Amino acid sequence: METRTKTREKAACLFHALSDETRVRILEQLRDGEQCVCELTEAFNTGQSRLSFHLRVLKDAGLVIDRPEGRWIYYSISQDAIQELEDLVAWLKESRFVYSKPAAPCA
Repeated sequence: METRTKTREKAACLFHALSDETRVRILEQLRDGEQCVCELTEAFNTGQSRLSFHLRVLKDAGLVIDRPEGRWIYYSISQDAIQELEDLVAWLKESRFVYSKPAAPCA
């Protein structure tokens, strides 16, 4: 039972992070590899504070990792998180019943 609870909590955290178009765009931008926060700020044509908020949500969900170098921080997608997402989707796809007909309507 505890495993299911942790799975639900992790799913909620991941889906929350993915529920914002800007955060999905950040992940899309990082698909080709690590980028400096200054590159992301330029690519999104936005203030660093707004971008930092979204990066924090992604980092808290484990979807991105950061690496400081000098005065800059570099971000990349966490491959472990991608595997977690794949496992989560597989878990959601599991079905104990074969679809045969719609359930009876509630009274």
